[in-house]
Amino acid sequence: MKHWDQLYDIAMENYGIITFSEARSFCNACVELPRWVSKGWLVKCGRGVYRLAKAMPDEKARYAEAVALCGGGCIYGESVLALHDLALVNPGKVKVAVSRRMSRTLPEWVDVVRADGIEQTAYFGIPCQRLSAAIKTCKAIVPRERLISAVADAEREGLIFGSELAELKKEIGA
Repeated sequence: MKHWDQLYDIAMENYGIITFSEARSFCNACVELPRWVSKGWLVKCGRGVYRLAKAMPDEKARYAEAVALCGGGCIYGESVLALHDLALVNPGKVKVAVSRRMSRTLPEWVDVVRADGIEQTAYFGIPCQRLSAAIKTCKAIVPRERLISAVADAEREGLIFGSELAELKKEIGA
């Protein structure tokens, strides 16, 4: 049970998600993970990605799972706004930006975007495009009024401030 306890602790820090490579660092993942799946303790989400079967559902878990399924990358564009509940966006797919070619089979709710040089940060422990860059990315698809509201909300919540805020307001015309 020592290995299960380690896996559980790591997964709970990541919305119930654990990857094969994370598990490999402390156990024989080739043997242990399939055994825990067969016992019903884990659910296989995709290639090398597992979720605790009895993890409490969290709205942000979907974003962490999408990044793990892509083998890295970051949440991108309108999905960053949705993660923060800004601009009244509710995309049907989670956009994940990756810098390399993807050959994995992914669920239909994950949309992969190939992009290099994205300004990354982590929000809620999930790798994401910087919020100000995500707002700029959404200029063509989200109405201007919603973006202005998103900037105001982000400022109020302390997500954007200083010169970054001034530049963003200037760019979207707020």
